[in-house]
Amino acid sequence: MATHVLHPGTKRGQRKRRERRRITLDEHLPVDHRLNQVYRAGAGLMGLVLLAFGVLGLIDKIGFFDTRGDTVAGLSTNGALSVLSIAVGLLLLVGMVIGGNFASTLNMVLGILFVVSGFVNLALLDRSQNILAFRMQNVLFSFVVGLLLMVFGMYGRVSGGLSPDNPYWKARHPDHAG
Repeated sequence: MATHVLHPGTKRGQRKRRERRRITLDEHLPVDHRLNQVYRAGAGLMGLVLLAFGVLGLIDKIGFFDTRGDTVAGLSTNGALSVLSIAVGLLLLVGMVIGGNFASTLNMVLGILFVVSGFVNLALLDRSQNILAFRMQNVLFSFVVGLLLMVFGMYGRVSGGLSPDNPYWKARHPDHAG
């Protein structure tokens, strides 16, 4: 019977708990692993794009919370969005320099935040609460950047077909790792 589920203190429950190994992804990716280049390239590329957009927005000297915004590189912006873009761009560049699992995790987290930001700002279009002066092209840009960051961050970490030489596959299958 399945008493070990109800009573985890039984011998079978203790054995299962001991067999289960906690995976901390930071210890399984060697510093020189080729996936590190993907994480760094993704963080660096997106960081440079956001940094350039933010700097171009600040050069225009538009109002900080101007809800009408000004157009820079085909996207609507204001001072607040420019400063936010610079801050996120610099954070991604720091992730590029650090690399490894930090860059991967940073890419995934910021990618999710960009997608969420796209949905939130989609709901705020043409409203007075639109303090970042988003327009539809900004929403689409946010979705694209978010998806790209998530792909760069998850590359080689999340898949049904990881190869046996992948460090994440080895961490999930310690009995088959050689």
